[in-house]
Amino acid sequence: MDIVDPQIENYAIAHTTAPRDEVAALRAEAATLPVPEMAGGLVEVKLLEALVVATRASRVLEIGTFAGVTALSLAALLPEDGELVTLEIDPENAAIARRHFATSPHGARIRLIEGDARESLATIDGPFELVWIDAWKPDYGFYYDAVLPKLAEHGVIVADNVLRSGDVIDPRVNDASTVSLRRFADDVEADPRVDNALLTVADGLLVIWKRPS
Repeated sequence: MDIVDPQIENYAIAHTTAPRDEVAALRAEAATLPVPEMAGGLVEVKLLEALVVATRASRVLEIGTFAGVTALSLAALLPEDGELVTLEIDPENAAIARRHFATSPHGARIRLIEGDARESLATIDGPFELVWIDAWKPDYGFYYDAVLPKLAEHGVIVADNVLRSGDVIDPRVNDASTVSLRRFADDVEADPRVDNALLTVADGLLVIWKRPS
């Protein structure tokens, strides 16, 4: 199902700042890939940019690079000594991302780690002001548990696709990804360490931050 009326979604896109030229070029290439929607929508990426600015982020962690659209967009907003760490398991996706990072004036701020994110996360130290989760859906709970201790006190975690085109509210849908996303949302809601908000942006964004003590 459509989470947001398509006309409303198009209106939102029309009133959202367009991407920089280098990001637009990468989006154009990503549109030719087998699953182009994995590149991330304009509105959600701009929302992440706003969170980088709002948190004054110097370090960002991305789980799921795909073609690198989000990483390239966010890296431009980091300070000169900032770092964006992005994790990608698919070597073909990683190669596309690396090619575009290499020609970007902000590419030196991006560190792409290729391999299984579950293994890579154990090798990465925090803190991060922003963590973006957009990878293998059945592992969302694992990612969350791994990154929460690495989150800065004023940091934010954002998880993508938590509505799964509305499947999460359809009891007839019980594939592994949908079941895992339901459990993930329930577990975050019940976690006394955090506050959260589920936004009906794109395919659903779960925004999570540490509860003030």
